[in-house]
Amino acid sequence: MIVGVDHIGLATTDPLRVGEFLGALGLSRVDGGTADDYGVSCEFWRGPDRHIGTDIEIVSPAREGSAIDSRLTGQGAGLYHIAFVVDDVRAELRRLRGLGLSPVDAEPCRGARPGMKVAFMYVPRPASFLVELVEYGPSKRENSV
Repeated sequence: MIVGVDHIGLATTDPLRVGEFLGALGLSRVDGGTADDYGVSCEFWRGPDRHIGTDIEIVSPAREGSAIDSRLTGQGAGLYHIAFVVDDVRAELRRLRGLGLSPVDAEPCRGARPGMKVAFMYVPRPASFLVELVEYGPSKRENSV
């Protein structure tokens, strides 16, 4: 079951510059990491009350051949995905596949935060956007603040 919005991902080749813009908007970097299975670096930014709100994730290539290379080449930088917290990422993959979403990942992968499991899916037309399903284990998001 989807329980909330975790973050909104922005794809870029210049995370430092995007971070400067987010800082100017009053957000602060709260954590980050690398999602090795996807070859991306991730920074998570949050508003002044660091305990509430939806994070903004800056996603950039960590290596050549990263999962976002073709996206950056074809569409350029910008809004990349919306991430939803789920109580069971495997169950949501099955449920949403049955509703017509196209899985990018057959199985969940390790995310950029401790205890984070993720899987990506495409929402079909007319919406046509990328969704990330996020499940937190024992080291939850709240511990990253």
